[in-house]
Amino acid sequence: MTFQGIIAASLLLTGATMADAVEITVLSTQATEQACRELLPEFEKATGNTVKIVYTGTLDAKKRIAEGEAFDVLIMAATDIDGFLASGVLAPGSKVDIARSGVGVGVKAGAPKPDISTTEAFKKTLLAAKSIGYSTGPSGVYLIGLFDKLGIADQVKPKLKQTPTGVFVGSLVANGDAEIGIQQVSEMSHYAGVDYVGALPADIQKMTVFSSGMAAKAKEPAAGNALVKFITSPEAGAAFKKRGMEPG
Repeated sequence: MTFQGIIAASLLLTGATMADAVEITVLSTQATEQACRELLPEFEKATGNTVKIVYTGTLDAKKRIAEGEAFDVLIMAATDIDGFLASGVLAPGSKVDIARSGVGVGVKAGAPKPDISTTEAFKKTLLAAKSIGYSTGPSGVYLIGLFDKLGIADQVKPKLKQTPTGVFVGSLVANGDAEIGIQQVSEMSHYAGVDYVGALPADIQKMTVFSSGMAAKAKEPAAGNALVKFITSPEAGAAFKKRGMEPG
């Protein structure tokens, strides 16, 4: 089935028509941003709906929610979606897994690519690096624990440069503020000015599931559900795969 076919089926299921076009508000963290930027215009074109989406960091998204910002659909790490389901911010049973991403490494475009082929090689690369960029999101939280696990937390601590929430680690790498950067593959692998080195070795890799949830007070739940159905369709999977993510 084509994208248009998926959308048409979604509209039929919700009872919506082109004449019922609405604005869907979405609050999303950045791991799925590039895939959504490709997919959402297709959804808007086929439905007549508009999607007003804010892409931001995990900490900022949580701050916005705490301050009462209204939205229809929330996209972020599955563990955070679970938390908002438990607190009643999201409607019961509305969680839908969108895609999974591992953690990857990048260096400034044109710089030598370090060896990260094994855990030991990755460890040596971290110890040799002059500076290491990481995020406030799920990958950053994981890395702090990983440094402890590898026994190098004290050695790398002075080198660490954490981006503010909503700022890509790739920006530190591209402008030379960090010799290497580590973040979700989907955020690091196509960043302008960065050469992608690769994903972490399998034995220390961390896959994060990114999911959606519908706000308990959503103004447009039917259209929001149609949007989620579209971006999780098999046809939409290619947009995530090209960014290094695994759909579903």
